[in-house]
Amino acid sequence: MKKLGSERSESVKSFLKDIGFYVAGAVLYAASVDIFTAPNNIAPGGLIGVATMVNHLTGLPIGTVIMALNIPIFIMGFFAIGKSYMLKSLFCTVMSSVSIDLLALVVPVYKGEPLLAAIFGGVLSGAGLGLVFIRGSSTGGTDIIARVLGKYKPHITQGKMILIFDFIVICGAAWVYGFEQALFAVVMVYVSTKVIDIVLYGSGDGNVLFIVTGQPDAIKAAVMSSLDRGVTVLKGEGAYSGAQRDVLMCAVAPNEVYKIRVLVKKADPKAFMIVGKADQILGEGFKSIERNEFGEKIQ
Repeated sequence: MKKLGSERSESVKSFLKDIGFYVAGAVLYAASVDIFTAPNNIAPGGLIGVATMVNHLTGLPIGTVIMALNIPIFIMGFFAIGKSYMLKSLFCTVMSSVSIDLLALVVPVYKGEPLLAAIFGGVLSGAGLGLVFIRGSSTGGTDIIARVLGKYKPHITQGKMILIFDFIVICGAAWVYGFEQALFAVVMVYVSTKVIDIVLYGSGDGNVLFIVTGQPDAIKAAVMSSLDRGVTVLKGEGAYSGAQRDVLMCAVAPNEVYKIRVLVKKADPKAFMIVGKADQILGEGFKSIERNEFGEKIQ
């Protein structure tokens, strides 16, 4: 009974955490539209770009247009993807759409340098979408379309599909607003994508070091005692000399690379070291391996 109660408590905490992330994400996303992009005629990709252009041409509220456009997409998604993901996405879509229409009534707008509007709109949009994605949901639109099509066209990545949709919408923005405004939309999409990656994966998780050395024990001891990082020993052989050498592999944070260099120099000045960039490092000492690239919890 105690275990069941604990599991239920964790489930409630996770649910409340999801709701908190979704609400915060929806508000940030709405702020990017109402404050920066829509007032400056910047229509980024996806349904938000379509809704922005419809608003410009007809005066219809952006959030209402987004909801209307999402109706057939959600019907398709419920059959093709499943209820759990779609219900969470429906909540986020409603929240973001309502937030866009309500915030438009109260928030101040920035009408100035379009490049600044594109950059800051991208930052807010990326932060908002990142918070939604990291908890395993979406704001509907092209994300769901790409997932559905991915079942039938698995050789095309979902990222490429979304990029194609965004390109089509931005071409439409060039026709409605002009070519220059379409370029600002490209800037906004680029910034938003980068911020989403930072929210989901961090701003560069770290580096991977490969150290070829004749003093493996001394370097291992120094790294583990000074930095509290694990070291993996790989067996290597020189292609020319045929000599057996140990190759040490170690994952570290970016600010620890220089410290490793100092330790290696002291232990073995003749060591050969390769420093590589790691987009993600998952596991003890770094990020937990618990969610996939869509932010969904791995069972």
